[in-house]
Amino acid sequence: MSTFTETNIYSMPRVYANTCPEAESSSSSSLMLRLEGSGEKPRSEVVHDSSKSYRKGSLTITPVLHPCTESSTRSTSFGAQVDGIDWSRPIPEDIIAQLIEIQDEYAVLIFRKTGLDNNRHVAFSQQLGQKLEINPFFYGRENDRIGDPFLWDVSNINRDGSIVQPNSRRWHHSLGNALWHTDSSYHQERSKYSLLLSHGTPARGGSWTHFADTRQAYEDLPQAVKGMLDDLVVEHDLWHSRRLGSPTIFKEPLPQERATKPPAYHRLVQQAPAQGRKALYIAAHAKLIVGWSYEDSQKLIWKLIDWCTQPKYVFSMEWLDGGDMVWWDNRQSMHRANPYTASMTARDVRRATIIDDGPFAWGVMDQEVAAAKQKAEKISMGQLDFPQNP
Repeated sequence: MSTFTETNIYSMPRVYANTCPEAESSSSSSLMLRLEGSGEKPRSEVVHDSSKSYRKGSLTITPVLHPCTESSTRSTSFGAQVDGIDWSRPIPEDIIAQLIEIQDEYAVLIFRKTGLDNNRHVAFSQQLGQKLEINPFFYGRENDRIGDPFLWDVSNINRDGSIVQPNSRRWHHSLGNALWHTDSSYHQERSKYSLLLSHGTPARGGSWTHFADTRQAYEDLPQAVKGMLDDLVVEHDLWHSRRLGSPTIFKEPLPQERATKPPAYHRLVQQAPAQGRKALYIAAHAKLIVGWSYEDSQKLIWKLIDWCTQPKYVFSMEWLDGGDMVWWDNRQSMHRANPYTASMTARDVRRATIIDDGPFAWGVMDQEVAAAKQKAEKISMGQLDFPQNP
């Protein structure tokens, strides 16, 4: 990709393939967790390791990825499975407080066989933040399979129960979910948490969600690069990522789509919610570095996405049972789904999204955008000397 133009950016194959590990036999002990990650072991060997588990009150935490680079200054991990919660009743406030502490440390938490339904999914989400995002129902609430204003139907199932077919607008819209992204970065009031819950019986070996650690990725950048990135502001646009995923169908969004989701502006480097760490706030929704050309913006954005998604920063979770749930912090991670295929079976997952109530929730306002533009104009892509990805 030596030359970036608007034409070839939108023609690039940016939708990642179904790169999930091969299914193992049902007798394998790894099916307890079914995580694949990198780090000190090959991907195929990183599975549930009870020796790394520890107790926090009544909860058992099993970390997933551990930083192993020379530049790591902290011993924190990325991703953890949490066991020991009684999902049959409302979660006590002291447990909620513990879970938020754990979330701040690990950024992605996995829960198995919760037994939650739509109402309890929403109720648990409301315990984690003051307000939830409202589903815009692009094509009318009456056409939505779930119909709950606090839940997004991110399944591959139509309202009549049939599987979404190729060449439908919904199919093409979903292709953007297979790009590395953070949920709702295209909102001026951004999201904090996403909670994705599985229903039914996932197809073994085919239902995976992938997560990348944007905190450790930032920490491992050269100091000179960090200094230049810290002041940059990014324009995020949902329809940019949809066009990346499906350049023809989403070359121009429908009028009601564009009106419902205008662009938003956020700092490229954010303060993580705990431990004083910084993180890259980056996504396929990221369209422009304020003050840069479109071509240079995309070159930097995808350089950073590629940097954050090196195997050492990524793990993959397989959906095993109805009731499996993953809760991630959009301010400290990126994620992507496996893309739709013509031979796929039903994948019924529903998402609640919690609006950010932190100090950077509203992103960057007009005056700050103007100031960032002036700073960015003094920096060129050629000054950003990235190390070679291993």
